[in-house]
Amino acid sequence: MKPYVPDQLPITELDYQRLFALVADASAELARYDGLLLGIPSPAVMLSPLTTREAVLSSKIEGTQATVDDVLEYDAGLAKEGENYKDIQEIANYRSALYQARDYLQDYPIRLGFILQLHKILMSSVRGENKEPGEFRRTQNWIGTAGCSIEQASFVPPDPLRLPDYLQALIGYMDREDSMCCCKQPWYTPNLNCCIRLTTVMAVLAGF
Repeated sequence: MKPYVPDQLPITELDYQRLFALVADASAELARYDGLLLGIPSPAVMLSPLTTREAVLSSKIEGTQATVDDVLEYDAGLAKEGENYKDIQEIANYRSALYQARDYLQDYPIRLGFILQLHKILMSSVRGENKEPGEFRRTQNWIGTAGCSIEQASFVPPDPLRLPDYLQALIGYMDREDSMCCCKQPWYTPNLNCCIRLTTVMAVLAGF
């Protein structure tokens, strides 16, 4: 199986009529959410548990088993070293990266360098911390059953030599005023999957 090649951007064969209807619905929900926050004296009181829930759900992409309750115990200093302690740490890292992204986007656009910084935060003191955190992968990987060869893989991510170019094209597309941001393409190595979801959240925060 050959490495995946992303569609060239901008994508020309999009059903804009269908997408605009979905964007309109999403914009209406965001407006309701903004209005709700305006009526709360301290929006952080509401945002904090929602951020924790997002961190728990996103981290499940990497196979974590910890729950929101586990993370709250961790925050309260009640979590003990055990089977899911590292899972909780991964979730805490994701939440920290999300807060960093929120602050960054108040002054700067999304850039690859910052996404790599977020990856370094995600990998801090957890599994894979010694596998070049904050860097693009330099070797070809693939997805499939345990022990399968690349020919038997169910999916082969892009060639690592082309990966920076593909991602830079995505960032360039997101900079366009007429962009329809969609960060679903599986371009990254394991443990960067959360960066895809995190980048999607960043795109929402940036107003896409």
